[in-house]
Amino acid sequence: MLSIRNLSKKYGKKKVLNQIELQFKPGEISGIVGENGAGKTTLFKCIAGLESHEGEIHHPLKNVKNMSGFLETNPEFLSKITGKEYLQLLCNARNIKNVHFEEKNIFDLPLQQYAETYSTGMKKKLALTGVLLQQNDIFILDEPFNGVDIHSNLIIKELLKSLKEKGKIVLLSSHIFSTLQDTCDHLHYLKAGKIEHSVKREDFKKIEKLMLNAGLSDKVKEFNIK
Repeated sequence: MLSIRNLSKKYGKKKVLNQIELQFKPGEISGIVGENGAGKTTLFKCIAGLESHEGEIHHPLKNVKNMSGFLETNPEFLSKITGKEYLQLLCNARNIKNVHFEEKNIFDLPLQQYAETYSTGMKKKLALTGVLLQQNDIFILDEPFNGVDIHSNLIIKELLKSLKEKGKIVLLSSHIFSTLQDTCDHLHYLKAGKIEHSVKREDFKKIEKLMLNAGLSDKVKEFNIK
């Protein structure tokens, strides 16, 4: 069980996250939704140990940072490092040895090519491959489907199912509501730094309705398409 208790985060005087309370169980996939600027990425970075914060992030067995893999929305890579060297670097960080990277190259990436020359989607797939190779217990995936082709989207969905079957804790965000419906067991609506609502799969439509009622449909009407 991963527990988030009274988590708050400020940048200067601006409070980005306000007393977040959440629990995530092994073998479940939880989605975090909200408008841009709601605090999703900041929340993920706090959980992954990449941001300081107030409150507590607790797992009964290990230090959360040492068992978490974080996939950024737009991964960046060191200059002049190949895809294979990047994967080796991430495996070294977890002391994982004797990995046959070509066999693990599920997205058919050009691993001998410099990662900085990859397309946006290829960079996302390389970073995800690295996170998976680290054998983490917690996977924090910020927009894993964004910028990725349809075939790779299907692969990612199957990978998520496999992580769930292995009893991993998976957190993800997506602006594509259908991908959340296809993959998640729980959905949490983050608005202005607070969790407004949390639901199980059968009630996902409630979150969609809440977001529409938050003024999204009014914005479309105000645009007044001719």
